[in-house]
Amino acid sequence: MIGPDGSQLGIKHIKEALRLAQEHDLDLVNVAPHAKPPVCRIMDYGKYRYEQSKREKEARKRQKIIQVKEIRFSPSIEEHDLQTKLRNVRRFLQSGDKVKLTIRFRGREITHQALGRAILNRMAEEVKDLGEVERQPRLEGRQMIMILTPKQQS
Repeated sequence: MIGPDGSQLGIKHIKEALRLAQEHDLDLVNVAPHAKPPVCRIMDYGKYRYEQSKREKEARKRQKIIQVKEIRFSPSIEEHDLQTKLRNVRRFLQSGDKVKLTIRFRGREITHQALGRAILNRMAEEVKDLGEVERQPRLEGRQMIMILTPKQQS
């Protein structure tokens, strides 16, 4: 049994433990029920639960949820459109999100996979200061996909 101040009180009978808890106006909490003998603690259980929920809430607040943003291209994209998409990729990487770059091949464009691979490699090269390639360009059906992740700030 553990006292309200954290001190070891030794092995006590259950009735005596309950009496001690009532004297201190606190609760008797079984903290290790599977131990031999079971370990109980005298504490304010309501206060303990409140502090625990506050710690969990604070941990959720500090946690960054990483989203995957998708940007789609076609292999015949013009330079200005490519620069606009590049600006968006940079913005997403700076805010800490992953970016999925997708090139859609329509009709006979599928025969020019090298154009799509060149566009994706150029995008990776342009943003190498902000992000790194998590997954190299790979053809999946009629789409070529590459994933960029933000670089870790040290």
